[in-house]
Amino acid sequence: MIGKLKGVVDSTGEDWVVVDVGGVGYHVTCSRRTLGALPAPGGAVTLSIETKVSDEAIRLIGFESDGERDWFRLLLGVQGVGTRVALGVLGTLAPADLARAIALDDKKAVSSAPGVGPKVAARIVAELKDKAPEGASLDAVLDMPVNGTAASGAAGPMRDAVSALVNLGYPQAQASGAVAAAAKTLEEAATAEQLIRQGLKELAR
Repeated sequence: MIGKLKGVVDSTGEDWVVVDVGGVGYHVTCSRRTLGALPAPGGAVTLSIETKVSDEAIRLIGFESDGERDWFRLLLGVQGVGTRVALGVLGTLAPADLARAIALDDKKAVSSAPGVGPKVAARIVAELKDKAPEGASLDAVLDMPVNGTAASGAAGPMRDAVSALVNLGYPQAQASGAVAAAAKTLEEAATAEQLIRQGLKELAR
């Protein structure tokens, strides 16, 4: 199985790129966002690869990072999500944005991807709530803007609040989502204690 390709861009199409690796051209299917980040033909490129084997062909799916590939694998585990839909989601939402949408139960953001209706978006959010790649959901939620302001100053209390909720027995993804939702309703300088109290209210809904 091919796990990574490192070479130069030979040519691109609507949903694919040919990567020249030592004179051999590999046809790789990519999301719209990944294609948009590629250099012009002749430019160096490294892609994480997911190899899909079927009776008809061996298909290579390319990603900017291993983290994006991990999200692709998780999306394929959701009922009703195939390769095309998963690439549509990742073509619309960067991994951090997808993690944030799932943690905040933002089905509207997920449904903005092509081919993703309300029902599929709801399944993605529900089924991946506690299955995000380790640390992804927490990092994405705690580093996001809070009430329009960069969250760096609030990250300490938010992380403390998440840690407290995890210690109470809540899954990390669920705890981080509750704290992020709490931060949106409280003042920008909310303390960890305030975030914990509001977070518990969010979890009780």
